[in-house]
Amino acid sequence: MSRPYRVMTVCTGNICRSPMAEVVLRQRFADAGLGDVVEVDSTGVSDEEHGNPVDPRARAVLRRHGYPTGEGHRARQVRASELAERDLVLPMTAAHARALRRLVDGDPALTDRIRMLRTFDPAAPAEPGQPEHVLDVDDPWYGPDSGFETTLAEIEAAADGIVAHVRAALDAPDR
Repeated sequence: MSRPYRVMTVCTGNICRSPMAEVVLRQRFADAGLGDVVEVDSTGVSDEEHGNPVDPRARAVLRRHGYPTGEGHRARQVRASELAERDLVLPMTAAHARALRRLVDGDPALTDRIRMLRTFDPAAPAEPGQPEHVLDVDDPWYGPDSGFETTLAEIEAAADGIVAHVRAALDAPDR
């Protein structure tokens, strides 16, 4: 058997958006019958939350929507070496994408693996030439609890597109 296809979601501190995306994507890959061949993890571009669990508000919204709550998750900062080991890296914002591209020092083979999560949402406001930040996943950290609902909705809207992208990559002859 070939190695698993590896997906990483990335946000700032790895306690809200990226672990929520990790949980949603794991569930979607399992539901699509790909749970045994796709691995999903998450990191942050900052070490400010290192070792902390998923934010309680994120766990609550995941629970309300029938997802696992990310118990056991501990925040960690992304390392450059990890990016070479991932097939798809999904930053939550344009700022995260820029930080990841700096980590790989512009290596085209690695920068091609970095794709904004919302580029997979068919309803996202994607137009040629627009600034990348219009595809940012909302940061719920500083706002009301309802912000976590918005964040989850943005992640879920992109999830099926991500699953389809990975399925196509797995079916590719060079894999």
